[in-house]
Amino acid sequence: MDVSVIIVSWNVEDLLKPCLDSLWASGLVFNGPEANAEVIVVDSGSHDGTVDMIKTTYPDVILLPHDDNIGFVKGNNIGLAAARGHYLFLLNPDTEIVDDAIQQMVGYMDAHPEVGIIGPHTLNTDGTTQPTRRMFPTKALAFFESTWLQPYAPKSMLARYYVEEKADTDIFEVDWVQGSAIIVRREVYEQVGGLDESYIMYSEELDWCHRAKDAGWGVVYYGAASIIHHGGKSSEQAGSWKHIHFQKSKLRYYEKYHGKAFATVLRQFLRLNYSWQILIESVKSLLGHKRSMRQERIQTYRDVLRSGL
Repeated sequence: MDVSVIIVSWNVEDLLKPCLDSLWASGLVFNGPEANAEVIVVDSGSHDGTVDMIKTTYPDVILLPHDDNIGFVKGNNIGLAAARGHYLFLLNPDTEIVDDAIQQMVGYMDAHPEVGIIGPHTLNTDGTTQPTRRMFPTKALAFFESTWLQPYAPKSMLARYYVEEKADTDIFEVDWVQGSAIIVRREVYEQVGGLDESYIMYSEELDWCHRAKDAGWGVVYYGAASIIHHGGKSSEQAGSWKHIHFQKSKLRYYEKYHGKAFATVLRQFLRLNYSWQILIESVKSLLGHKRSMRQERIQTYRDVLRSGL
């Protein structure tokens, strides 16, 4: 088996169907004696008809259903353990493969045995580029990235992090690629293990790429092949937990690679950041500016603070 495509689904039936259709249209063969690929769907307790849809419409899919929401990271690890392919392709259910993108990336990895992880050029629904290549975040970046301070970050810092000097359609080495579509060589998986389940959601691919690079493998952004990522449809269902998981994962990463003391400082900063956001949103709400939206944000930020991060 050349390629195992692993998808974790949670109440995204309407998006999962075009994702699977795009895989069947990609040129890979998923059944019969010529089969060179398999699709594994780990369903995380969906109640929208996903399981029945797969059983009825895609009988060749290896379906691993669960009664409860087991989480994105654990779901992927279950899929990885069941996979037989030499290349392990983690793919979000809200994506679509463009043409022969998978074969292009696999072909590149075949020709470059030092490359352990690869990710494609990712497009938004409207056809614009979704930045998915990164360098490892620095300590300084921790206080800017995904906080209210990001617009005030030094431009050179953000340019380095997002690898802005490179064209979107180029092929080049990076530190990590976004996990919405990421191919990992089996040897990497066997050497460094699966995703770290301490990350419930977010930063798990950053950590995985970090471990792979520490083990001597290359990570490549392959801009010549494209996918479409409709973006965050599962995480939209998470509400306040989206913020909580994101920040907890961020803290987990910095504690793991930069030490507990730094993570403690960062945790206090993030708490202050959310407190400041509550104050700003409260003032705007009192002034009558989009009051309903402001109150919803205030509740979300309070939930984050209650979580303790």
